[in-house]
Amino acid sequence: MSVRRLAPDSVQPASFAFTPANENWIDQQIAKYPEGRQASAVIPLLWKAQEQEGWVSRAVIEAVAGRLGMAPMRVLEVATFYTMFNLQPVGEYFVQLCGTTPCALRGAEALKKVCEDVIGPQSTVTADGKLSWLEVECLGACCNAPMAQINVDYYEDLTPANFRQLLDDLRHGRPTKPGPQNGRAGSEPEGGPQTLTDKALYDGSMIGAGDWQKRVVEQRKAAAEAAAAKAAAEAEAKKAAEAEAKKAEATPAAVAAKPATETAAAGRPKPSEPTQPSSAANDTPAAKGKLEKKDVAEAAKPAAADKAAATDESKPELLSAARGGKGDDLELIWGVGSKLAKMLNEMGVWHFDQIAKWTPAELAWVDARLTGFKGRALRDDWIAQSKKLATGWRPESKLGDKPAE
Repeated sequence: MSVRRLAPDSVQPASFAFTPANENWIDQQIAKYPEGRQASAVIPLLWKAQEQEGWVSRAVIEAVAGRLGMAPMRVLEVATFYTMFNLQPVGEYFVQLCGTTPCALRGAEALKKVCEDVIGPQSTVTADGKLSWLEVECLGACCNAPMAQINVDYYEDLTPANFRQLLDDLRHGRPTKPGPQNGRAGSEPEGGPQTLTDKALYDGSMIGAGDWQKRVVEQRKAAAEAAAAKAAAEAEAKKAAEAEAKKAEATPAAVAAKPATETAAAGRPKPSEPTQPSSAANDTPAAKGKLEKKDVAEAAKPAAADKAAATDESKPELLSAARGGKGDDLELIWGVGSKLAKMLNEMGVWHFDQIAKWTPAELAWVDARLTGFKGRALRDDWIAQSKKLATGWRPESKLGDKPAE
């Protein structure tokens, strides 16, 4: 790619400003990027300026740089790198003529001669400001070579004659038709399609047009019939199994077993018979219903008292506050972090010697109340650790001394 430079000072405008409509569009584009990343909108802003003015001047570069908070040199780097930005003034109709190999083989050199005759040298704007041209690299329409892009439209399958007529129509405001100029549709071969010209190759007639629909209908019908037959067979099998089960229940062996069971039951004394001990009468549901509520409450009191006593006996000695206003650093116990230390303080545990005196039952009482950390006190043997810490010994790590497995 040749070196791209700005147009001479003689053609540079003194200033540039976006139209109000474009300013509104620019605000929307910049808003797409996070704070501090506004420079990412440099290409959209340059393109919008080119749409407005036809080309990118020094004034445009300075205006875009100021709008995005960029150094003008950084905007210039972008504008000179991308060939889609016109750095020279262009005509109302800007012709970009492809000169790459496929177009060159198909007559692009002759089209260049037409441009030179009608418009003049490259980057020249006609006196009426209507036309200018530039030779460019491949535009991706090789199937329709030679071709040219004029503003935003592609004109393909050009010849010196129809290209000269096209430029004359544009200059005088006559309507033109983008696309192939030789009458073909899209990029099909010249003269029309040359493959699949026989409809029988793709309309299904060679394999029996319409027969496939009949086959699909028959296949679906057969599948439905098979499913119905399977469901009927399963229902019949289920019915036969149920009948067999009922027949087995009515066999002589089953009938004979029933009187024996009733005889054995008759041999047992009934709850209401006089032969039953008087103490057993109180075990019947009827007798239980006769117990007074007062008796039930009296019977429940000893059990509740025993439970409360067991709980009190397991509860360790707790303090309302730390002795001397300062508690021990409980986080020196392995497995105790800031959250556990706070929970212990709120419970009334402030010192190593408190924990060292706990019995296993008292340790279990505390452990059961460590919401989210149950099992930690037992697993890490807080009692043994606290006995060691209560002597004044301190671990090397602030995390404590991990107990042996």
